[in-house]
Amino acid sequence: MILERQPLNLNEVKEILEDIEDSDKKEEIKLYLKKILKTKPEKTKKIKEDLEKLDLLKIKREHIVKIADLLPGDVVDLNKIFMDVNLNEDETNKILDTLKK
Repeated sequence: MILERQPLNLNEVKEILEDIEDSDKKEEIKLYLKKILKTKPEKTKKIKEDLEKLDLLKIKREHIVKIADLLPGDVVDLNKIFMDVNLNEDETNKILDTLKK
């Protein structure tokens, strides 16, 4: 039964995966995560906290998780995450500046 639905970044998925018993699927997921994870859990957590502190109304938790996972480096990459929302130049710059820190 699903009790709560909440977006997770890939580092959080990796942590949850540790609590699951061993199986072939678990090993496949671990290999996949090893290939695509770009940051350590501490850095991802810091990025999420910094983005939440920006307190931008257009940014939802789903967006924050995607930003922390993908680490967009420019406006084009960032806009791919925000396909359903139009960010103005100030909001875009705040997000990119946060990621550069």
